[in-house]
Amino acid sequence: MPMAVGVIETLGFPAVLAAADAMVKAAGVTLVYYGLAESARFVVAVRGHVAEVKTAVAAGIAAGEEAYGGQVITHYIVPNPPENVESILPIHFTEKSEPYRIF
Repeated sequence: MPMAVGVIETLGFPAVLAAADAMVKAAGVTLVYYGLAESARFVVAVRGHVAEVKTAVAAGIAAGEEAYGGQVITHYIVPNPPENVESILPIHFTEKSEPYRIF
């Protein structure tokens, strides 16, 4: 089954925290990346099977928007990222994320 990556960018930390929390609780995904984009924008990425990532991103968007003052700026899902994208961008499983890998 193909692996997907889903990314949500928010304005402010509370929104990204709410999004990350909702994503891992809503579906069988693993949080693989979190970071500061710029100007108080935060990014969170999850990996899992395509259907699970779609469910997780939808839940993360809703939670990010519901956080007080929260704003989801953008989001995107890549159903099956090629190896060269995976090896360059910070979307792969790491030693930190591996213990929490769902599949």
